Amino acid sequence: MPDDTSTSSFRPVVAGTRIGHVHLKVSDLERALAFYQGVLGFELMQRYGDQAAFVSAGGYHHHIGLNTWESKGGKPPPPGTTGLFHTAILYPTRAALADALHRVVSAGIALDGASDHGVSEALYLRDPDDNGVELYRDRPQEEWPRHADGSLAMFTRRLDVEALLRDRVT
Repeated sequence: MPDDTSTSSFRPVVAGTRIGHVHLKVSDLERALAFYQGVLGFELMQRYGDQAAFVSAGGYHHHIGLNTWESKGGKPPPPGTTGLFHTAILYPTRAALADALHRVVSAGIALDGASDHGVSEALYLRDPDDNGVELYRDRPQEEWPRHADGSLAMFTRRLDVEALLRDRVT
């Protein structure tokens, strides 16, 4: 596919466009629900037997769909193949992200990483099917680092997870 971004015909998508949900192929629905519902705290909205379930935050129809239609008992794709890098779950506040970290740590789930990107703070881990999961919160836009010309100056630095945990509201 040609790169059309350098031509005068390029038009960006309308502001306010969002990605609404993700649908993941999983090998074991119960195990996936134990993670997304039991650990992360998403609410079960709909279930289709042992084949599919839909979970959400705050009563939305679903943020995450989980299904075994083509993957029951399956294995994750091997390294070096294409596919989803990670699902990113946006938390509304630093305290909410701290609560997510507490849930993950309490469940004995290891982090793959924790980064401060200037514009956001992010935790990286794997779900039971080895899908990448990013738990993050955005900083307010007025706090985003910028270069002298006003363009974003994102970076990747180590996130202090102990300091994040201290911001958890109990």
